Amino acid sequence: MNRILSLLILVLLFSSCSNKFSKIVKSKDFEYKHKMADKYYETKNYNYAQQLYEDIFPFIKGTPGYEDAYYKFAYSYYYEKDYLNAENLFKSFVENFPNSAKVEECDFMRANCYFKQSPKIDLDQTNTNKTIGLMQTFINTHPNSEKSKEAAEIIDKCREKLEAKDFKSAGLYYDLGFYKAAAIAFGNVSDNFPDSKKADEYKLLVIKSYFKYAEMSYEEKQIERYEKVVSECADFNERFSGSKYLEEVSKYKTQSNNLLKNLKK
Repeated sequence: MNRILSLLILVLLFSSCSNKFSKIVKSKDFEYKHKMADKYYETKNYNYAQQLYEDIFPFIKGTPGYEDAYYKFAYSYYYEKDYLNAENLFKSFVENFPNSAKVEECDFMRANCYFKQSPKIDLDQTNTNKTIGLMQTFINTHPNSEKSKEAAEIIDKCREKLEAKDFKSAGLYYDLGFYKAAAIAFGNVSDNFPDSKKADEYKLLVIKSYFKYAEMSYEEKQIERYEKVVSECADFNERFSGSKYLEEVSKYKTQSNNLLKNLKK
């Protein structure tokens, strides 16, 4: 019984709110509608706020209150997690109010909207790449901004995600036994992310992949392919002289050289 009563009260409250909002929408007093839009925004009723802001924009455009209303309008979509529309509105804010004190903030928020849309590593990373580009542009455009550090941290997170995706793809080639493709893919990860903490591990996997590839090749192809392993080992030693994998790389080099001696007899 109490549950039914509670539901009835909620229905009545919702109906009352809807009726009140309907009256506001129909009002011809645009100052009042602006005031109510701000009130709904402040109370986090962003859907109502959005509708009222849209209604009044044609009438307040060019007035002192237009900038603030547009700013809140953009954020209302952001807070609703509608990042696609929010990104477009933050971009439009910068274009419409280029001299605003809020331009720097909206530049950052536009890039942040792409970051919010960055998906799991298994999915297409277009938004992740756009985040990196826009955050770097933000840093270049606003070098003294308090947000520059956060922008740089977001770039790092995005690059880590791209690195993880590329590494996973390379690992899949290896697991499926496509060792040449795996070697190339691991090499690309190593080259594309030279500052990664795992750069030497990626290079080791290049060596392992080429070794497997040579091992499974026809005898007439093995000489050139084991020579590739030796070449990759030399490159590893040059690039990662302090790596914990040096001993393992040395074993692949020694094993490949011994096999080459037998093959060249």
